[in-house]
Order: sequence, then structure tokens, then C-alpha cells
Amino acid sequence: MAAQQVRDGFVELYGTEPEGVWSAPGRVNLIGEHTDYNDGFVMPFALPHTAVAAVSRRTDGVLRLHSSDVEGGVVELRLDDLAPESDRNWTAYPAGVVWALREAGHPVTGADVHLASTVPAGAGLSSSAALEVVVALALNDLYDLGLQRWQLARLCQRAENVYVGAPTGIMDQTASACCEAGHALFLDTRDLSQKQIPFDLAAEGMVLLVVDTRVKHSHSEGEYGKRRAGCERGAALLGVDALRDIPYGELDAALDRLGDDEEAVRLVRHIVTEDERVEKTVALLESGRTRAIGPVLVAGHASLRDDFRISCPELDLVVDTALASGALGARMTGGGFGGSAIVLAEAADVEAITKAVQEAFTAAEFTAPRVFEAVPSAGARRLV
Repeated sequence: MAAQQVRDGFVELYGTEPEGVWSAPGRVNLIGEHTDYNDGFVMPFALPHTAVAAVSRRTDGVLRLHSSDVEGGVVELRLDDLAPESDRNWTAYPAGVVWALREAGHPVTGADVHLASTVPAGAGLSSSAALEVVVALALNDLYDLGLQRWQLARLCQRAENVYVGAPTGIMDQTASACCEAGHALFLDTRDLSQKQIPFDLAAEGMVLLVVDTRVKHSHSEGEYGKRRAGCERGAALLGVDALRDIPYGELDAALDRLGDDEEAVRLVRHIVTEDERVEKTVALLESGRTRAIGPVLVAGHASLRDDFRISCPELDLVVDTALASGALGARMTGGGFGGSAIVLAEAADVEAITKAVQEAFTAAEFTAPRVFEAVPSAGARRLV
């Protein structure tokens, strides 16, 4: 249905049929937060919520962009005028992909693009990565560029880092491009090696809820960049290329070397313990002990709240209320400072947990959250 609607929208806008329709999903990160730009481990899975794009090639050096989710008409850009950090609108994400492809030497000569997305924006579910990946995959197919999925993810990350100006890691784009239905993706962000880990909660009588607090965040507004710079400083103080190189068993000794540098101690401790939590989660899932990941999620939230200091009252309320209402585990997910939390629960407890969270938000006079089930879904693909 989405493919047909976006195709019809393209015809109405541009007066001709698109050459194809593609989709790319948002993602939830099960565990492994802020480890990606520290060369560490992450474990996202794709959501059923997607960005869908109808696209055709052009040969005149013009890029035309339109989104049904944003007020306004078609935005027309000249490819030769695309320049990093020249655009502060939503169009920076797809335009940045075109810029990154051309900068890498790929012969993209223009495109007409019509987009629609069901990935909630600002919820920490990678709505921007979905936009980037769907455009990248479409252009890869249309221009027969022959790029692998991990290469598309790298180019999309470059678009977001350099063109948009947001210092994000590689996880979001790789998840959108590479995840498989019914699995979580165990990704080593240093060498981009991947392993699909079966994650079928329904078969075990469990549900993973996403609770969108509706507190909006923006990676390009400074705090994310400060954490990244702090991690890089910590690695430099410890004489390693990245914090991934500090073994968990040597963490205490590393922290002792940082002395009274309280900020470095907190950031280093979170990254090293978070990498350990990812590996522990993989081991538990592979041994069939899915319920045992609950306490690992809770420990991850405590670390993000207390050491990385990127939680907020709404996220903490979700986690505390869900756990008090019988959840197996819960934590914030995404970049922080708002966005979403995830809650692992027995299927029979979902209704009670959801009601408790909603009532807690009402009592705290917070904006009502959006709650939905996260079903591990397929990565980016051509629909038509």
C-alpha cells in the first residue's frame, strides 16, 4: 500500500511513472549505545516502520526532492551546488547522499525523488538514516553502481557526518541497510563484520515495546558531539586508538590511570562496560536464554543515565515504571536527551505495563507517550 501511494504521489508531482520504489527501515538498538564511534559493538534490529522513495534518474545535473511528510512543494537543487553544511532542512539527508556518491566518483547525474516515511522523527529510531539509505539504495540500483550494502552505509554515514554536520557513528545506516527479519544484527563497527542473531520474541511469548517519549532530540545540537569528543579524549589519555581497545578485564586499571579526571572516567567506563554488555547479550541469545537479557538492558540504562548522562526524566520514568510493573528489562535507546525507551516484557504483561507507563506520564504532566511493539523486520529493499 505504501509503495502504491508513494508511486502515485510521484506521478502527481512529476507527471511520469518512477523507475522504481524502494524502502528502508528505522531501527531500534537492543544494546550497544554510543559504542559505534568508539570502534565497538552494537546490536540493532530493523523496525517495520520505513522510509519509502519513488525515484527516477535525470541527466541534467538537477536533483528534485519532495516529501509527503513535510509542508511545501518540490525542492530543486543543482548537483554542482551541493556543499557540506549548506542545508539545514530535511533535504540535507537525501541531498547529502547524492553529494557523497559523487564525491566518491560515482556517476550520478540527477534524480527526481518523492518520499514518505512512517519512522517517527526525533524519537531516536533513525528516521534520518532511513531517508539516507533508501535514496542510496535507489541510486545504486538505478545507476548500476554495484555497491555492497556496507558500502552504502559508509557513504550514508559520510553524508550525515560531513554534509549534514552530525557526528554520528555507522550503526544506524548499517542497520537500515543490512538487517534481516526475525534477527538482531551483531555488528563490529571497527571492521564492519556482521552476524545475524535470531531474535524471535513472539515464539517465546515475549514482546519488545518501544515507548516514544515524544521528547525531541537533535544530534547536531552539540551534546552528542561533546560525548564523542570526550570519548576520543579518553582514548588519547589512555594511549589507544579507540576505547574499544580497553579490555573489560583491564577497566579498573585504566580508570586508575585517568586519576581525578571525572568526565573521562565516566565516559570510558560506560563504553567499556557497554561493549561487554553487547557481547553478553549475544551469548545469552545464542544459548536460548532470551529472558536473561533483561537485567543487561537495565544495567545499560543505568550506565547511560549515570555515567554517560544522556537520559532525561521522561526516559527514566518509562524504565522505572515498566520495571515496577513487571517488565523483564528496560532501557533508553538511541542518542539520548529524549527519544525512546525499550521494554522487554512477557506478552501477558504488556497491557498492564503500557497502562502503567501512560498513567505515570499523565501524573507527571508529561506529553502522552506513543507505545508500539517492535518486531524485528527486513532491511532496505526494492519494492517495485
